[in-house]
Amino acid sequence: MTRDDTLHAFAVLLHVTGYLALAILAGGLLFVSALWPAGARDPRTRLILTSSVAVGVASAIGTVLLAAQYATSGPAIEDVLTAPFGRVAAASGLLWLLAAVVVVAVLQRGERAVRSLPWRAGALAVAFGLLRATGMSGHSNETAEAGLSIVADFLHLAGVSAWLGGLTVLSVGLLPRRRADEIGDVAPKFSRFAMVSVLAIVASGLIMAWQIVGSVGALVGTAYGHLLLTKLAVFALVLLAAMMSKHWVENRLSAVISRHASAAVRPFVLSVGAETVLAVAVLVAASVLVTASPGH
Repeated sequence: MTRDDTLHAFAVLLHVTGYLALAILAGGLLFVSALWPAGARDPRTRLILTSSVAVGVASAIGTVLLAAQYATSGPAIEDVLTAPFGRVAAASGLLWLLAAVVVVAVLQRGERAVRSLPWRAGALAVAFGLLRATGMSGHSNETAEAGLSIVADFLHLAGVSAWLGGLTVLSVGLLPRRRADEIGDVAPKFSRFAMVSVLAIVASGLIMAWQIVGSVGALVGTAYGHLLLTKLAVFALVLLAAMMSKHWVENRLSAVISRHASAAVRPFVLSVGAETVLAVAVLVAASVLVTASPGH
């Protein structure tokens, strides 16, 4: 393996971990603040948020080091910070430090923090900044209609983050508690929330695909197009799992709540777990697409 191959593999790894950390943090904070404030006291949910910040900081540091390797005149800090890639990496690092402050407030104040307006404003600002910084390292700026692509890319990242982050907190934080009344309160709201996220993902994804790929021939005749088709195939499986979860919520949740039968939640747990794993696979495919050249 050549040096360039090693650097490319490292770049893909950083994109995967960075995207995953961002999605879990942004979506997790949104889930806790808007749908399940009591989750701010849950140890597993706190661990999820804390771990996402730790991974995000590590990914940002790794990206700065990678930018130093690509610097034309050596890994001096001034060379890194003057390069566009390095500036984005440095800005992301600072935003991740601010994200740590947001999460520390959750650890210290719990439910009071996520219900307060100042905390929500700060969390929203940090999430917005991280989403935009992440989009700046993609292909949206290279299209013929950069403005449209940038907006679509932001909505795509926001939709994926809201969905995947919410799924993570739902499957790791909420569902293991097996409290039928709590699930009955949160699951229907998240089901509707996830539907809006999916619509945003699909609409923005179609716009971005057309802007970047440009033609059916490029979609089926290039490696980038093949990666995109793979992502779409896995996304279709995610939608299938999501439909199963939605069907359970609409048809079986009320019976589970009335009987307080926490054991009957198992099918929903399995469906949400499958949906989460497949959504992570979609995120990995998206990370590989970011580091690939659309023309090849």
